Amino acid sequence: MAEAGERGAMSEAGWSLDAELQPPFDIVEPHALGAPLVFDSPHSGSLYPQRFLAASRLDALMLRRSEDAFVDELFLPCVALGAPLLRARFPRAFLDVNREPYELDPSMFDGPLPDFANTRSLRVAAGLGAIPRVVGDAQAIYKGRIPVGEGLGRIAALHRPYHERLAGLIERARARFGMAVLIDCHSMPSTLADGGPPDIVLGDRFGASAAPWIVEAIEATLIAKGYRVRRNKPYAGGYITECYGAPASGRHAVQIEVNRALYMDERRIVKLGKAQTLSGALFAAAEALMARIADQTGGGRLAAE
Repeated sequence: MAEAGERGAMSEAGWSLDAELQPPFDIVEPHALGAPLVFDSPHSGSLYPQRFLAASRLDALMLRRSEDAFVDELFLPCVALGAPLLRARFPRAFLDVNREPYELDPSMFDGPLPDFANTRSLRVAAGLGAIPRVVGDAQAIYKGRIPVGEGLGRIAALHRPYHERLAGLIERARARFGMAVLIDCHSMPSTLADGGPPDIVLGDRFGASAAPWIVEAIEATLIAKGYRVRRNKPYAGGYITECYGAPASGRHAVQIEVNRALYMDERRIVKLGKAQTLSGALFAAAEALMARIADQTGGGRLAAE
């Protein structure tokens, strides 16, 4: 059953969230909670407000180059294992929840940012802050500067509620099962260099965000399914993995990046029939992880609901 996200958010400056983005995210809940897993898809949102499109110098197809298109659909079957899936409906090009909330580029805004804003990160320098400046091959998004009140309004309406719900789902799992494992779901372009693109990259921030056996269980299943799997290169995990991965406290987080060529036409942004094969492999990896958790904790095999 899908649960809607927060509605009608309003910033202190009076900025209101576009009607097209109401609600800004949803939670697909299992019929019964049966696993300590939590899935989230922060970059698969594809609802582009008309106001945003009017302010952009790019057409809708170009803006979609930054989407992890259809990733929520790839992982949706995992809900049947008894785990929730949180998915954004707003696009990454509009607001990126896999960044610090105030990781912002001051050159984008008409007005001063708060003193506490992080304006000097490498991601901001690349144009990929919480409100991105570019998409695709460094294509500038906006025709001009954004009112600072709008930028802060997006953060209040989207970033904070999304993370409040994600943190709540993780804590619910930890309270019920004694641990929680966040699977942060993403996709990557097929044009990666460095010896050719892998099929799947698993990011655990070089061992800091999840116990090794968790990543091993996912990796072994995907390799057995015939996929080329790499760890932490070039994606070790972003803000979400860093924020929620605390193995010593019973909270683990793994970022999964899947090669878009495995399931979609990247030029047209169309899902292909072979997506079903990939989705089945991801389901098998989640199922194997559940079995490994049961073995590791001595709790017997977790039941799928």
